[in-house]
Amino acid sequence: MKIKQIRNATLKINYGGLTFLVDAWLIGQRKFGSFSEVPGFPFKAVENTKNYIPMPICELPEPVEKILAGVDFYLLTHVHPDHIDLNFADGTAGAPLDKNVPIIAQNDDDAAILKKSGFKDVKILSADSMQLGNVKLTRTPALHGKIRAMCDACGVIFQAENEKTLYLAGDTIWFDGVKQTLKKFNPDVVVMNTCAAELIGYGRLIMNDEDVDCVAQTVPHAKLILSHMDNVSHASITREQMRGFMAKRGIENYFMPNDGEVLEF
Repeated sequence: MKIKQIRNATLKINYGGLTFLVDAWLIGQRKFGSFSEVPGFPFKAVENTKNYIPMPICELPEPVEKILAGVDFYLLTHVHPDHIDLNFADGTAGAPLDKNVPIIAQNDDDAAILKKSGFKDVKILSADSMQLGNVKLTRTPALHGKIRAMCDACGVIFQAENEKTLYLAGDTIWFDGVKQTLKKFNPDVVVMNTCAAELIGYGRLIMNDEDVDCVAQTVPHAKLILSHMDNVSHASITREQMRGFMAKRGIENYFMPNDGEVLEF
């Protein structure tokens, strides 16, 4: 497998002979705007000044055309504005994407948004596995908020002949659902979203260094990839800080790729 860190949670994954573009947030740097510009201002960062920092913080590492080239399937773990481009005016999503490319959604609600947005082939990743050529995808649970969940979200297990098992945990904190997924599938590679973003009323939304440590202890043989870094204003941990936290915890079997970097396993 090859995993390319694009930006934030956006990944381009070559696996089992197929290419997946995950959580494609492709708008240019600082053009989405801050929380204060979201209609109704429904989300508020714990530190007030963060509410006015435009996102995404960084530019894409390469042109959108190159990112989209050769993609067989889009995979969307949930409909949030830092995981897919949203048009708040009409409620559509994924404007930069090729609507003829099949897109995989986590549930009926997300699928309805994608169909409204013009995607011609929307597949739903149900509790059962989905077979795409040589690749088997299995939806896994996620808990997107420590106080309360912001919305339904999911992770995904990738399995294929002659490939290591990949677990894409998605937007989740450490909880029993992640623990049981690790024990059931015993993945060789685990991708986690780990900037510890947090919002008032929801608490921490995704993993922090302690959560990474829990994963490392549960599957000590696995290679850990730390993603979703340095591009949203409500993050609590930067790449630089995370390296220090990993060193203090004695965790060495991890990768924290820069935007545009490719990992191969």
